[in-house]
Amino acid sequence: MPPDLPVLDAAVTPVLNEAGPALSPALASLCSRGAAFLGTRYAIMGGAMSWVSERNLVSAISNAGGFGVIACGSMPPALLEQEIAATQALTDKPFGVNLITMHPALDDLIAVCIRAGVGHVVLAGGVPSGGAVRTVKDGGARLICFAPALVLAKRLVRLGADALVIEGSEAGGHIGPVSLMVLAQEILPEITQVPVFVAGGLCRGDAIVGLLQMGAAGAQLGTLFAATHESIAHPRFKKAFFGANARDALPSVQLDERFPVIPVRGLVNAGTRRFMAHQADTSRRFQAGETTREEAQLSIEHFWAGALRRAVIDGDIDEGSVMAGQSVGLVREELPVAEVIARLLAQAEFVLAGHGQRNAV
Repeated sequence: MPPDLPVLDAAVTPVLNEAGPALSPALASLCSRGAAFLGTRYAIMGGAMSWVSERNLVSAISNAGGFGVIACGSMPPALLEQEIAATQALTDKPFGVNLITMHPALDDLIAVCIRAGVGHVVLAGGVPSGGAVRTVKDGGARLICFAPALVLAKRLVRLGADALVIEGSEAGGHIGPVSLMVLAQEILPEITQVPVFVAGGLCRGDAIVGLLQMGAAGAQLGTLFAATHESIAHPRFKKAFFGANARDALPSVQLDERFPVIPVRGLVNAGTRRFMAHQADTSRRFQAGETTREEAQLSIEHFWAGALRRAVIDGDIDEGSVMAGQSVGLVREELPVAEVIARLLAQAEFVLAGHGQRNAV
């Protein structure tokens, strides 16, 4: 029995079959809305991680009963079309595509998804335009959006979002300022018209159960899947996860309010320390009149250009951007995706069976 799982008796151990663990009636009920929306066996989504969430990981998550999501990132339409086709060759199960609303070719990317028969499109990185929403929905796809606050959640539902993801600041990569537990308390009781999936810092099934009981339709996980066997991330990238603690995954720091820095959570390394020095030097040069404000801002924004790829693909974990959520402290070994999902479900079943309850004081 894996060391991070409680011993399970026959009453709570998931029944294994070719399609994956069978759910107890209690867990199936909690997951039913999310699973029905995604068209999957389990209401577990893979986070869209640039350079990581590609055909191999996405298809593995979907084949294991979850819902994989391709991270389009900065891909041009032709490359996205190839990635969708390659994923469809590896799975006949549902998966989605995450598109960045600021992408200059967003309309063309949406068209690629619709032509390929992608059933779910995720629009991230900002509030989508009404035109983008209509294009997705008129094309027959379901629209998923990220809601970092209740006011935006309500706006996105009015705009036409079919489901929402609320992602806490514990997540890796680009993050908002609010923790998942606060977002869950703020949004889940208020937004019932559409399914709401929770994300950020999730790594265990027993934790997910609590959020399902609060009204979440399902959960999205990224960091845990980035370190799986099917992830194409470099072995050094994964090894950095296995040796890290939660406190090692910190958001990028902004030194000068005149030069905004979009917060990105990742493991502290030589690159993050050099970024701090670069900001300080850039601010000094601007103050001395050696550079313009525009040049200074571009210099700061371009510092990390290509850094994520260097870390994920090339394995440069010293100077690259090792994006990771705070749940990285719970990731200790490389496992197949199917086993990761089975563990999550076993942990969920264990607590639902009453074995995880504390005695009343």
